Amino acid sequence: MKIELPVNIKQEEVSVDTRCLVVIGTNGIGKSSFGKMISTLNPGKSTLISGLHALFISRRSDEERNEEGWLQLQTLIKERLLLPHVTEYEKMIVRLQQEEFDISVNYKESCKKEEGLQPPVTKLDLIQTVWEEMFPHNRLVRKSGFFEVVSTYHRSLSYNAGRMSDSEKLVFYLVGAALFAPARALLIIEEPETLLHDSIKNLLWDRIEQLRPDCSYVYLTHDIDFALSRRSCKRLWIKDFDADNKIWDYQLIENSTSLPEELYMEVLGNRKPVLFIEGTENNSIDFRLYSLVFPDYMVKPMGGCQKVIETTKAFNQMKEFHTLASFGIVDRDRRTDKEIEHLNRQHIFVPDVAEVENLLMLEEVVRTVASKLKKNPDRVFEMVKKNVIQLFENELEEQVILHTKHKIKKKLETSLNYKIHSFEQLNGHVEEIRERICVEEVYETIRRRFKSYIDTGNYKLILRVYNQKGMLPESQVCQLCGIHSKENYLDFILNLLRENGNEAEIIRKAIRSSLGVPK
Repeated sequence: MKIELPVNIKQEEVSVDTRCLVVIGTNGIGKSSFGKMISTLNPGKSTLISGLHALFISRRSDEERNEEGWLQLQTLIKERLLLPHVTEYEKMIVRLQQEEFDISVNYKESCKKEEGLQPPVTKLDLIQTVWEEMFPHNRLVRKSGFFEVVSTYHRSLSYNAGRMSDSEKLVFYLVGAALFAPARALLIIEEPETLLHDSIKNLLWDRIEQLRPDCSYVYLTHDIDFALSRRSCKRLWIKDFDADNKIWDYQLIENSTSLPEELYMEVLGNRKPVLFIEGTENNSIDFRLYSLVFPDYMVKPMGGCQKVIETTKAFNQMKEFHTLASFGIVDRDRRTDKEIEHLNRQHIFVPDVAEVENLLMLEEVVRTVASKLKKNPDRVFEMVKKNVIQLFENELEEQVILHTKHKIKKKLETSLNYKIHSFEQLNGHVEEIRERICVEEVYETIRRRFKSYIDTGNYKLILRVYNQKGMLPESQVCQLCGIHSKENYLDFILNLLRENGNEAEIIRKAIRSSLGVPK
């Protein structure tokens, strides 16, 4: 779609042909006014969407009063909500209920004439599907024309949709606003990241774009992480704004894979510190967990551990440029204490557990989950501890071999002389290494150490060395806590962190302590 843009500081008329345009700029730089000007320059096809305004500001313009159907809607609002002034969110609720009623009546009448008709999918059906994807711990239930939110963990707990959190209402509204937009509309979205947690903000807009593939999108944001999450889009950076003359100094960013250094200095310079981690944003336990354990950080997945190490080092070397504190987290991967100390000096931290999943098995975490679900935390933890020790003992030989192989490999890497230039020298050097490295001694040392963990029941040290992704479900922690699966157990912990209560503080403290990161 061709989008007409405001005249730039050079008095040039600018347009861009794209389905998605991300407008980036700091707070107060005129992004909202820029979006309104785009709407003015693209008449008849623009729809402005502001989730924050929709939830908290009641607006009734003269144009809106003259809209066809406004009087009918006003009557419905007064009858159902008994409010003289309502927000855009509340008006949407009424429109959805009216549409649901009309479609239901039409469907009922059609069924009288033709058997076997499939029920139509309404806007409310689509909103409910996306909403429950964003909040998997809750379900929307329709009752007598109203909605209730029901917890999947505590089915006895429910509350009216009017008591939804602002984030829950916002997701509901944003999906609905996109669905109500005209065909092939230009949707101009102000601050698409506002009130949305990092774990859902990108996914939500991916789903909305999938629901309305006919529309084009202009996002007005200061969130670089969100800006980079939009694939196959054009980006525009607002540098400055003359509010009196409504003139913007802006630049189209042609390179879609990186941003100008000056943009980082302008926008990132005032942002959160950065945490680089392994994994990806898509279904990565690392990202989902660390985003909530470190809510004051912008968590950036980098893929593999080497990329995390390289990026963290490079970012810290540029600290004078971007002024951001940053650190990295990489998996333990059987690293030695010396290797971990070396990484720590470079602001790269390593958890005191073998796998990221093992963080979910820390004693404080298990006890907290058990207590929250009204189970006896002492009994649950003792049973989990007993099961984990038994699992580790059953796989002792396999785990010893795994760690021995790693240790031998490291010894070989550090012993090999890379300055050798002939076969004779290489052959002699390898023979020398073979005589110097005693595999049996390494094996026996590790085996004795691991056996001592079993004999003394040292649960903490077993978590440090036990590389087994199946440990969590096989430990029976889920069954003992009354949870159906490993994924539900993880979701429950993530929800506790989102709630930000006493349980979240206990879990954060335990995981941060295991990582040894700054408080």
